[in-house]
Order: sequence, then C-alpha cells, then structure tokens
Amino acid sequence: MVESLEPAVRWAAAISNTLLANLTREKLEQLLGGYVEQLLTGGVDEARRVGRSMVEHDFISSATLEQTLTYLGDHAPVTPAQLAALAAGYAEGLRDRTLDQQEISRTAAINSMRRAESAVRASEAKFRAIFQSAAFGIVVSGLTGDIIDVNDSMLAMLDYRRADLATMSGRDLVHPDDRAGLRELAKQLIASGHDNVRVEKRMIRSDGETLQTHMAISLVREHEDSPPYFVTMIENMNEMRALQTQLVRQSLNDMQTGLPNRAQFLGWLEGAVGSKGPEALALVQVDIDGFRGVNDAFGHEAGNRVLMHVARHLRAVFTEDVGKVARIGEDEFGVLIKDPRDVRGVIALVEDFAARLEEPIWIHGHGIGVTTSVGIVARAARGGDAEDLLRAADVTVGWAKRDGKAQWALYDPKRDLRDKERYALAASIPGALEEGQFRVDYLPVHSLADGSVLALEAKIVWNHPEHGVLCPERFMGQTSDNGMIVRLVHWALAEACTQASEWHAALGPRMPVLSIDLPPRLCQEPELVAEVARVLDRTGLPAAALRFELHEHLPALLTDEQLEELTILAERGIGLVLDQMNGGNVGVDRLRLIPLSGVKFTGAVVRGLDTGANRVEESASVALLKWASILRLPLYAEDVRTEAEASRLAALGVTGGQGAHFGPPLPASEVSSLLLS
Repeated sequence: MVESLEPAVRWAAAISNTLLANLTREKLEQLLGGYVEQLLTGGVDEARRVGRSMVEHDFISSATLEQTLTYLGDHAPVTPAQLAALAAGYAEGLRDRTLDQQEISRTAAINSMRRAESAVRASEAKFRAIFQSAAFGIVVSGLTGDIIDVNDSMLAMLDYRRADLATMSGRDLVHPDDRAGLRELAKQLIASGHDNVRVEKRMIRSDGETLQTHMAISLVREHEDSPPYFVTMIENMNEMRALQTQLVRQSLNDMQTGLPNRAQFLGWLEGAVGSKGPEALALVQVDIDGFRGVNDAFGHEAGNRVLMHVARHLRAVFTEDVGKVARIGEDEFGVLIKDPRDVRGVIALVEDFAARLEEPIWIHGHGIGVTTSVGIVARAARGGDAEDLLRAADVTVGWAKRDGKAQWALYDPKRDLRDKERYALAASIPGALEEGQFRVDYLPVHSLADGSVLALEAKIVWNHPEHGVLCPERFMGQTSDNGMIVRLVHWALAEACTQASEWHAALGPRMPVLSIDLPPRLCQEPELVAEVARVLDRTGLPAAALRFELHEHLPALLTDEQLEELTILAERGIGLVLDQMNGGNVGVDRLRLIPLSGVKFTGAVVRGLDTGANRVEESASVALLKWASILRLPLYAEDVRTEAEASRLAALGVTGGQGAHFGPPLPASEVSSLLLS
C-alpha cells in the first residue's frame, strides 16, 4: 500500500471548483485516493485506466483534466509516460462516452423514423433536426452502397456539396485500401443477427486528404416489406488525436514560458542517469532573486514578464546543441547539459547568462533589475539518481542565496555532508529536548583585578547519544532556521534561573550575576517581557541577578517596539550587555537607545593585546577599548587565552574576562563547589 490520503486531499482541492459531477468532498477524496494508489503502484496501463475512470465518474470538464495534469506533474512522482497515458485514457473515455450517447441518439432517431411513417409532419421535422444538427457525420445508405442521405456535418467533414454525392456511392468515400474490408463487414452484419458494429476505417476528403475515422454502423430493419438500410455515424479521429496530442503537450510543458515543465525535466534526468545515458552531465538550477517582491510590488503580470525575460536569455545561452532548458518551479529553471567538456565551460555559460541579465527590464516605467542565484552540479551520469541530482542542485542554490544572492555556486559534496549533519542535528532537537539530552553549563566571568567570579554565563550543552557532548556552536546556528531557538532558549532560561535561585538563596548579594545570550529571534517575540517575568516569579530569582547578552548586530535590527521591550527589561533591573564586539561598525546612535549595563569584546580586539601581536592590530585594540571607556560602562572580554591578554585588558580598564585562560564551562555541581566552598 502507498500513502494516498494526503495526495488525494491536495488533488481534490485542486479540481473541486472545476467539477461538474455531484460528489461530496469525502467521496471525492476517497475516489482520488484510489487513483493515486493506481498511479503510484502501476504503470502506463493503470494510468490509462485512471483517465477512463475519470470520465466514467463525470469528470468531463476540460479544466478538471488541466488541473489534474498540472497537479500530478508538479506534486506527484508520476512519470511523463503515465501523464500521457492518463490523458490518452481520458480522451478515449470521452470518445466512448460520446459514441454511447450517439448510440442513444441513433436509437431515438431510428425510432423516430419508424414513428414518422405513421405520425404527423412535426415528428418527422423533429427527427430531421436531430439528424442535421448532430456534431458527428451521419450517412444513410442502402445495402448496395448507394447514398440515401447525409447530414451537414458529414458534408463539412469530407468537404463535399450535397449535389456531389448524388452520383457517388458510399464506398467512393472510403479509402481504396479499406473498401474490401468494409464490404465484407457489411455482408457479415447482414447475415448475422447483430444490428451494429464499430470499426476504424479511413475516408477520403474531396481534396484527397485521408481521414482516420471511427464508424458506428447500424443495420436498420424496419418492416418485412421494406428493404433494410445502413445508418453510419462517423467521428473524425484526426481531431480526437490532435486533442490527445494537445493534452499530452500541455501536461509536459509550461504554459507561461513555453518551456518544458518539471515533469518533462524529470524524464530527461531519468534518461540521463540510465544505462544508455551520457558519461557525465551538468545540472544547472536557476532561481530568480526576489521574485515574490516583484509580484507584490508590481503585480503578477510583471512577474510573468520577468519569467519570460529570464526564459528568453536562458534559451539564448543554453541553445539546443548545448543543453535542455525547463521551468521546474514557480521562479526556478533547470538546465541539463549532457557530456559537458569541462566545468569551466559550464561556469562560462552561467556567467554569460548573468551578464545578459544586467540590462534592466522596464515595467510601467520602472527599470527592474533581475538577478538570479545559480547552483551548478557536475558529476558522472550513469548509475546516478535523478531526485538526488535535483536535491544537490537545490542545496547549491541555497548556498548561493545565503552567500549573498546574484551569484553562482558549485556543488561541494563535503559541504553538503556537513550541512546534512547540521540539519539532522537541528531536526532532532525537539526529541532530544523531550528526552532530557540537554543541560546547562556555566562559564565563569572572573574579575581581572582579584580573580573573583563576577558572573556565570549559561551555556546550553547537548549530551548527544551518538556524537557525544556538543557545545552550543555545533547546533545553535541551525535552531534559528527551524524555529527551535525560541523553545530551546526558553528552556535554558528556566533551567538556569532555577539553579541560580538556589545559589542566590545561599549567597545572597554575593551571588554572581547569571548571564545568558538573548538571540535576535527572541527579541522578535511579542511576549518576551512576560515570559521573563513568569520565569523570575516562578524561580524566585531577583531581576538584578539576571542579565542578557545581545549580539553586536542586534541594535541595527531592532524595531521601536523591540527596543521598548528591552527598555522594560532594563527598568525592571535586568542587565543588558552588548556581546561579541569585534571591531566592526556599530552605530553609536543605536547604542544610545539601548539601556546597556556593559559591553563585551572578543576576537581580534582581545588577540591584538597578546604578546607578539601585530602592532597595527594592537593599536586598533587599544584605541577601541579607550573609545569604549567613554561609554562609562563595565567592559568585559571573552576568549581570553593568555596571561598577557588578561594583563593588558586589565590595564585598559576591562573589568572581567572569560575564556581558556580562566578555564572551561563547568557543570552546575562544580559551580556549586566553586561558589559555596
């Protein structure tokens, strides 16, 4: 069994507004669930049966088929061959449905003819109206082939005038190679007890063009004293097959850009990695930067013009003799290059494409710049996996976007492996938190004057069952990507405040301040002040015993509302220390808005004070620390590694330091021994 419920629900949502059938949503999802199972477990024959079944359940709107093909092509692992087979089955179902309806019409027509012999002229006129207005051709002929009557649809199909047929036999309209077979079929029908038969035969138009047709031939026996005759209803199969071809084309191509769509692109990839594919390939994925912003600012028509703009330049650079181009997502394009000469050649093509986009596109008087982020994957083709190729390309595009957009990136399997490990760690954080794998350690901040402990910085540590003890640097960065940083920091705040309240109960005012990082994501929480207040009330820790460390880039990111939240925390006695000051540009105007209680330096500022440091770096460190003294705030330093660094920092007015020189983070039990001994 395959998981068919979720795809069925999404399929139902896509087509529900197009249905003419009277089905409840529950019955519709149940029916589509069966279709999904057929498609995912079967081949083209099952797909063809699904198409026919859709018609049998009155899914006869063209919009229903279009939405179905679009949904399956973009969101289900269905092959292009299956999509084509589904469209073919649908076309066949429509044909049979039409023919069945025609059979009903034929029966009604013939009955009307029988009644017309003894009925009034009005009944005969009604039959003539049906005969003449039918969309399919009808020929009434004698047993010897002489034409008794034809309707207008038949004349239009074969491009004859009624007078032209007066001297012709019905067999003259049939292709010469099919006449003998049709004559034998008529004899068998006369001799048998059957009244009708269906067959495909070719016919000849007046201009000599051959038509492939589907014939429903009925032998009418009215009375014993009247001769029998044939009524033949004829459908032009060329039109039906043209419709089928059109449906298949729509299922495999993007209507907006005219490029092949994702379903066809996947088919190319499957073929390329097969045993008969090329030796090597390059997959190029192109994502439009800021596409949603263009739609939001100028409307979807502008977005469509941007898509056409990018598609045109892709075709110009990656011509048919170079690679195959497709639109594989809302704002994503893919290029498949078989047996590229080298990676540099592929990069040159990508850079050529990027250069062509430098000219802005003008929309409503606005010159809109279009840039793209491009991922390039070059590898051996045979024996590969199409889905893995697309994943690698998508990952590589992500690197280009994270590195600043408007550039290309080359797939690096080692970097991909590292990312996978980090993402796997991030994804497993919720379960690890539930299982109690996290703990809080404490890094003492020592006075540079007398060595006493001034503060305890809470550090979240992960006792991973496979990787061992992980420091925050290994996993905290990814928690922002999946939103777990909020839950994790809330947990750590409650855990650290609970522990610190015990120390405060024993030490009173001599208790070192508890310090904990406040990431930018936490500052966006509207309930920040309320959450901190709840933790302090629950644990009994005084607000003055807690301080938050803010990243140096945070001041430039804060909104007025977020600045107000930090101000409320400071007014309640909680300290705010600007952390990770590393000599970068921090706007003094923004610093003045935050009620800081300290500044912490790290990195090059601290290393510049070590023995043997570069004189330029040393002078920069000294200048920055002297500038910071103007703020009249306590200064701190982290990552202090040597006695020389500690001494110089103390001489320049730095109050406290932490780092390898003072020792590593300590578990709560060792901190208790340190503080209470």
